[in-house]
Amino acid sequence: MNDTLFRTRKIISYPDLNAAGKLFGGTALSWIDEESAIFASCVLNRSHLVTVHMSEINFKNPGEVGQIVEIGTKLVSVGKTSITVSCQIRHKKTKTEIITVDKVVFVTIGEDGQAIEHGYQHEE
Repeated sequence: MNDTLFRTRKIISYPDLNAAGKLFGGTALSWIDEESAIFASCVLNRSHLVTVHMSEINFKNPGEVGQIVEIGTKLVSVGKTSITVSCQIRHKKTKTEIITVDKVVFVTIGEDGQAIEHGYQHEE
């Protein structure tokens, strides 16, 4: 639908590492979930969203301590209650992909926790 926008940068620090000294997968997924949620919230102009699905996750390259990475998002599709985005973490300097999640799906919810229509109309 559109190009990936890289807006957030992080430096990989020691608490972000796994036992092998590489970027911990759980940390990377947390960053992806947060960045995707912020992006979806901004697109829909709504803050009450919940993550309901992440597609297959494939780590392509490791992240090392001290490296600066950037996190990018892209709009994939919009439903009546949902929004689907793609999110990638890559090395800032080399643009080498670390991980991409092709589909992160969010649903808008009301005060009762049930899905509600968000009213967003996507124009292509």
